[in-house]
Amino acid sequence: MTVQINQVDSDHADNPVAALQSVQYVEVRRRIFRQLLESLIYEGVLPAEETEVGGEPGFAIEGRTEGGEVVTYLARGKRKLTFDRIRLSRQYPILRQVGNALSEAESLAQFLLEVRTTLGGDQQMLTHFINELEQTHAKDTLAQFYRHQKGISLRDCGYDEMEGNVMDGHPYHPSYKSRIGFDFADNYQYGPEFTPDLYPIWVAAHKSATRFSISKELHYPAFLEAELGSETWQGFTEQVRAAGQSVDDYYFLPVHPWQWQKQVVTAWIDDLRAKRLIVLGPAKDAYRPQQSIRTLANHSAPHRSYIKLSMSLINTSTTRVLAPHTVQNAALVSDWLKRLALDDAFLRDELRTIMLGEVMGISYDPPVKSDLLHAKTYGILGCIWRESLHRHLLPGEAAIPFNALTALDLDGRPLIEPWVKQYGAEAWLRQLFTISVLPLAHFLYAHGIALETHAQNAILVHEQGLPSRLALKDFHDGIRFSKALLGKPNELPALHRTPEAHTRINVNSFIETEDLGQVRDFMHDAFFFINIGELALVIDEFYGVEETDFWRLVREVLEGYQQRFPELKERFALFDLFTPMIEVEQLTKRRFYPDTELRMHKVPNPLAVPANVGQGVK
Repeated sequence: MTVQINQVDSDHADNPVAALQSVQYVEVRRRIFRQLLESLIYEGVLPAEETEVGGEPGFAIEGRTEGGEVVTYLARGKRKLTFDRIRLSRQYPILRQVGNALSEAESLAQFLLEVRTTLGGDQQMLTHFINELEQTHAKDTLAQFYRHQKGISLRDCGYDEMEGNVMDGHPYHPSYKSRIGFDFADNYQYGPEFTPDLYPIWVAAHKSATRFSISKELHYPAFLEAELGSETWQGFTEQVRAAGQSVDDYYFLPVHPWQWQKQVVTAWIDDLRAKRLIVLGPAKDAYRPQQSIRTLANHSAPHRSYIKLSMSLINTSTTRVLAPHTVQNAALVSDWLKRLALDDAFLRDELRTIMLGEVMGISYDPPVKSDLLHAKTYGILGCIWRESLHRHLLPGEAAIPFNALTALDLDGRPLIEPWVKQYGAEAWLRQLFTISVLPLAHFLYAHGIALETHAQNAILVHEQGLPSRLALKDFHDGIRFSKALLGKPNELPALHRTPEAHTRINVNSFIETEDLGQVRDFMHDAFFFINIGELALVIDEFYGVEETDFWRLVREVLEGYQQRFPELKERFALFDLFTPMIEVEQLTKRRFYPDTELRMHKVPNPLAVPANVGQGVK
């Protein structure tokens, strides 16, 4: 039998064959290699000798070939002031040397296999990690090729478009776009870079098998009818009645089309037959995926809620299901945080911080006969509704995802370049820190709550490029606090505790602790280490603003805040953001070891550097 392969236009933007032959294939591989070596050296997983490479500062890592020969990997780069991070050169590839033979390192798998003796850890997990890196290489190549073929410029995008077009992913984690579970066709069909119109499959879930939460300000039928439209709502209710069931016994929730096909139909086959789940079909509104893939924005009606959906997809080394207890906590946590913000004049009137509330959550979580079966279905069917940013923007305001601040446009220059040039680096940065650092610091100092503000959990609102305020989101499992040190402990809602089975497989997933360092460093790790830290490195690289001056500005903004609120002096000491050393997560080391313990390491804190270091911002 002869199999004929259809010929396709090699210039077509969504042609994977053309993408894998493109220059983007090489560029993406080099980026993954850089981030892999940066993180392995930084986290102390691989010893690296600081040496000269091509006459410039660099690092050498030694391993063994399969034949037992010494192999050396060479990379240009150096340690930076920003948390002592390793930064390798974008301009020069990583080299591989065996004897006198020197060439570019072209295989991620070969590198890890040649250093695996030094890596240690679980060898099976190593092979999984290699797969994550190779999947990231393939999928980011498709995305970057598509972007360049289409000529997609970030400076021409509104916020909704930018959620798909800012496609760089995590700037530190090497498997930043693995999407384990997606094949090439899935990636094109559901990846945010390709701006697909998606129509979630709606189901009716019997209330006896669901966990539910809703904001105190809302009523389930009225809210969901407004989200769906009256015609669709009525159509769904008629389908439930046609199935011989009472609408009052069911909640309606959407399912991601991929999740429906790959998981829900087979996992809940008996429930579908018994009508504990009733298929309702798609609604009228089209949705588009945001950067996180599982959160969809309503493209037909942008003021309607975002929906965050369970997906049994591994991305950035984490399975993207929705743990039922976090879904049940969603509205409770959001109502609590929003109430604190509304009652706080500094947050409400001066900073005008936007809290995008998670207003409703539904998780299908019926009883199961064994833990083994529960692991198969845990968190695979759930949804959290989040307020749309468009409901909060004022005339003259625009917005970008916070990680767009470090994104490079097609010309290889940062998206923010026109703004930095227009307002000047110091004035622009100081305003950025005022509206972004202070809300988080105030939540920590005044209220005792750390927010996990990594770059996808924050949105910069600006007016003609000048930062004006911050929008925050994703609270249901993205906070950390100690009850004894809450500013208003009596307002803490009765939250649903993390099940032991959940903790056993993910020790990093908790929101309450008695360790004050874990509260403080939760903010440091997500916001300063990755988010603001990456901006410090980009500003240094492209605009010559030294890191000492960058962090001096951050410190000055924080010190000005502390002088303004002397009544919080004791809490400044409790949650000391200027402490010389902090703990950050070893994101790459976790890929070689089971999640049975927290994997952290201590690093220098750039905020502890004396404010008089440096020569001033240019």
